Amino acid sequence: MWWFFSIISSSIFLLTIVLSIPISFDVGGRDSGLAFSLSLFCFYFLYSSAKLATPDNSRVRWTLTKFLQSLQWILIPGLLIWSLHNFAVDANSTDWVSKTIGGLGSNKHHATWSDWFFGNGGLVESVTLGGWDKTLRYSSPVFQLAEGFCTLLVIQAAGQISRWLVNRGRSDTWILILLILSASVIASAVYFLWRVALFPSINNVDATLIGVTVTSAFFLCAIGIGTGRGNPVESSLLFAYVVLCVYQIFTDYVQSPEAQAAAAEQAANQTEFPPLPPIIMASYSTLLHLFSLLPSAVYSSLSFLYAAFQTIAPSVMISLIYRLIVFYCATRIIPAIRESGAGALMQEPSLDDSDEANRLLGFLSWFSPSILIAVYTSLLLQHFSTSNNEEGWTLRYGDAGGNVWRWVNVAATMSLYAIELYLGNDETDGGLVSHWKTD
Repeated sequence: MWWFFSIISSSIFLLTIVLSIPISFDVGGRDSGLAFSLSLFCFYFLYSSAKLATPDNSRVRWTLTKFLQSLQWILIPGLLIWSLHNFAVDANSTDWVSKTIGGLGSNKHHATWSDWFFGNGGLVESVTLGGWDKTLRYSSPVFQLAEGFCTLLVIQAAGQISRWLVNRGRSDTWILILLILSASVIASAVYFLWRVALFPSINNVDATLIGVTVTSAFFLCAIGIGTGRGNPVESSLLFAYVVLCVYQIFTDYVQSPEAQAAAAEQAANQTEFPPLPPIIMASYSTLLHLFSLLPSAVYSSLSFLYAAFQTIAPSVMISLIYRLIVFYCATRIIPAIRESGAGALMQEPSLDDSDEANRLLGFLSWFSPSILIAVYTSLLLQHFSTSNNEEGWTLRYGDAGGNVWRWVNVAATMSLYAIELYLGNDETDGGLVSHWKTD
């Protein structure tokens, strides 16, 4: 039963982090968001270090962890209020243009030495927030390459588990199921690749890079299947990931101005018909009426959640969800299955593992909250942009950049998979699930 409460608690924690960090950026500006994310990073880094430094069954560890777990529900909103109060662009009547767009505060004079060193806009604040900003900016390529590496681990694990499913049975049921799933994944990837080909922003160089990448992925997958060192599951997932990376390079998951104008023109020329059958529209109207009868507090809460999610760019949410999934699979699911099967999924990662790779992944999983905050803040900063209009800044329309490292990530992932195919042998069933083999 405790696992259920653990899932609920983790989900609430994830939702709190996902909403609070962009709120700090959207309301207070860049400095406020950086201060809030840095304070959260330090808190969870100390929390993970305390858990790692104390023995497993000690009373000190149990007391400390329970105290910090209870404290986080007060600390997160408290740190958010603190960052908005002290680092928002309107704090102390500071002009947001000079503080956000690039004013270094050179005209600001501090009364005392302590104000110059510890005060608002002082040396400690500038060095701390500036260092955190630079760290996240230079860590973005590392996070991109780590995403590709973890994805490759997940692809290999899925391929080896599919081999075990096929080899354990005497019928062709699993073969047909896996072939259908692989074909569906490839068909979906081809559809999005066709969408990429229609983007108006693609030039000749982009088209050449896309052609070389897709062709290389196709032949790499074909070689893996033909030699028996890969299988359709691995090939379909690898091809889908390559298409995903290409799609993320050329779009932000929002419509271009040309597409929005075309959609508005098409909607204006259409006849006024209900978008859905009458019975569904009646149910929809009834549902809206029921929502209108909710208490004002619930309605306000739902409106707040909707407004909070609207501050986040779609590409940030998709990238965050994908990285969370592959990181969790790489640090928890794959080592657990490799050592003792699926029953070890609910166990805490251990540093006493005989495998160096599993030990490294277990060490990273201990600091997963801090890594989550750093990755998420880095994604948000890629879309943070400022302007001189009334809005001032936004998290939705900034230039994400980093396309060079996305191409490097695609090339590195395919290169590692090619090396794995070259070093593998034709008869292997995979060490990942070798303990599941049956006679």
